[in-house]
Amino acid sequence: MFFAKNKLAMVSKSDALPDNPTAIPVDALHYVSATKMVPPFVAQYQVCYFAMGCFWGAERLFWSIPGVVTTAVGYQGGYTVHPSYQQVCTGQTGHTEAVLVVFDPEVISYAELLILFWENHQATQGMRQGNDQGSQYRSALYCTSQQQLSEAKSSAAHYQQALLDSGSTETITTEIDLAAPFYYAEADHQQYLAKNPQGYCGLGGSGICYPSN
Repeated sequence: MFFAKNKLAMVSKSDALPDNPTAIPVDALHYVSATKMVPPFVAQYQVCYFAMGCFWGAERLFWSIPGVVTTAVGYQGGYTVHPSYQQVCTGQTGHTEAVLVVFDPEVISYAELLILFWENHQATQGMRQGNDQGSQYRSALYCTSQQQLSEAKSSAAHYQQALLDSGSTETITTEIDLAAPFYYAEADHQQYLAKNPQGYCGLGGSGICYPSN
């Protein structure tokens, strides 16, 4: 097993673990909704990605929202191709734990999903989320269009002001960028908390609501 020199620092591309030759196999259908979990998706739907700590609880948050068609968990924002969970946990692949969200914009908007993102995790903690420490737990928004990217950046500025208005001196550390390749996590991680209702969920917000104006 490989061990990171410093899990709280982002590994460099040159120091990242080597690529793996094949993708991790996953079920085609969502365990909860039985909807299609792998592309191609219906053209009218949109895709986005959220990283907000341990992906088990984050995925459950989104699959329960009306208008979200399907979800999946995986690894994103790093260097190693087709990483495994064990490898990601070392901090040596550069990935964070991410949730793929496919949604129907006729039912729910990306802006509404962003509110859920900001309110349900700590966006100021850098390479950690609560007691979970390491680069795999960093906050991130990975966007699939320039419109999403613009909305994500605007929402970050809006929520930063809300934090300041509440008296907080913390700065949002969320990584915001166009989506890098998303690598599906192992089958036992998909919809984990539906399969293991008493399983660990580290999801928790700052207690600061996203302002409506």
